[in-house]
Amino acid sequence: MAVVESLLQFASTGTLLGALLLFLVLYLVSSGSGSQKEGKEPPGPKPLPLLGNLLTLDLTRAFDTFFELSKTYGNIFQVYLGPKKTVVLVGYKTVKEALVNHAEAFGDREIGPSFRIMNDEHGIVFSNGENWKEMRRFALSNLRDFGMGKRGSEEKIIEEIHHLKGEFDKFEGKPIDTTEPVNYAVSNIISSIVYGSRFEYTDPQFTEMVDRANENVRVGGSISMGLYNMFPWLGPFLKNKRIVVRNIIQSRVQMTKLITALLETLNPNDPRGFVDSFLIHKLSDEKSGKKNSYFHNENLMMNVANLFVAGTDTTGTTLRWGLMLTAKYPQIQDRVQEEIDRVIGGRQPAVEDRKKLPYTDAVIHEIQRFANIVPLNLPHTTSCDITFNGYFIKKGTTVIPLLTSVLKDESEWEKPNSFYPEHFLDEKGQFVKRDAFMPFSAVILTLMSDARAIE
Repeated sequence: MAVVESLLQFASTGTLLGALLLFLVLYLVSSGSGSQKEGKEPPGPKPLPLLGNLLTLDLTRAFDTFFELSKTYGNIFQVYLGPKKTVVLVGYKTVKEALVNHAEAFGDREIGPSFRIMNDEHGIVFSNGENWKEMRRFALSNLRDFGMGKRGSEEKIIEEIHHLKGEFDKFEGKPIDTTEPVNYAVSNIISSIVYGSRFEYTDPQFTEMVDRANENVRVGGSISMGLYNMFPWLGPFLKNKRIVVRNIIQSRVQMTKLITALLETLNPNDPRGFVDSFLIHKLSDEKSGKKNSYFHNENLMMNVANLFVAGTDTTGTTLRWGLMLTAKYPQIQDRVQEEIDRVIGGRQPAVEDRKKLPYTDAVIHEIQRFANIVPLNLPHTTSCDITFNGYFIKKGTTVIPLLTSVLKDESEWEKPNSFYPEHFLDEKGQFVKRDAFMPFSAVILTLMSDARAIE
């Protein structure tokens, strides 16, 4: 109020209104003609000054609002999230065209203020350019060695299943919130791959690590952190930002202790996990005097954090959706159980059984499609000016590939809003792959393909 009163002392009401009108005119002129020289911009609702289209959006379920807007403006449209222009891509064909056929132009990651304080452009998930390429190559190679594509990962999973079953048995058939034990189990599998060993569920060091990661995912997706990305000046006033920063600091302290302990017992000829391999590479670069190496402590910290947060949250959430859906549809659960009993019997299931379990495989895929746990995808940004499907999109524009519109595309799925495993079965009951199956973005599918190619 003091600021307003001071302003009023120096300006009449007419002067203030004149200044506001001038500001509005300049804003509308600049926002309305920004790219006319370059080409036709995507359509979209008219934005308000500063607020953009925020009053149009349901910020708790922005993906639903985007889906509705696409019915008016088409599969490529733009909205203003505060002052920031954002292009939204809707539907399987549009998203695939952008992320697969024009991967170079749409491949950069948008690194907003909330992600910058978590990653600072290091690691895999929120980095671009040569750093991303180098860390991606290293991660793929080592996840193959310690996780994907190796029997060792199967053994880690089987071992952890026994521990998780033991946790469930403690409740003796009583109702249970599966969130914590499932997250601990998934995190332990990732820990075995990253650190080379698992933790006990009662280990406070482990439980705090997992709980902090889960809290950061939850808080990071809050409305207040979304507003922080649009209006960074709000940062000092936001409790959720302080929570994220506190968790990051505590996690870095803990990771430093774990990594230091591994370094002290490191055997270059026998790496125990991802961290050991990174440290071996880092020491080799230091010994050879290599300059500008990407194998430094910041990238190591962020790689570990990325693997834990991304792996635990997505996998844990998917598993809990699976438990809920099979409980809701007992006839589907019964059919899965019958197939498992018939093919596997009483022995321990193995990855190689998958091709003999088409219905079970279809149910797993349908859980991922229906759960739709990453509806907005992580934001991208254009690496260059591009004319895409007749619309001009300027370099540096934020792009949201709306994954919920891919997983519920009516032209791709027979019953997009129903839990229907038959989406992944042919007329003979055999499992079929679907190109529109993008539960974690087309980029993930590319990574999986690259991992198989490495093998």
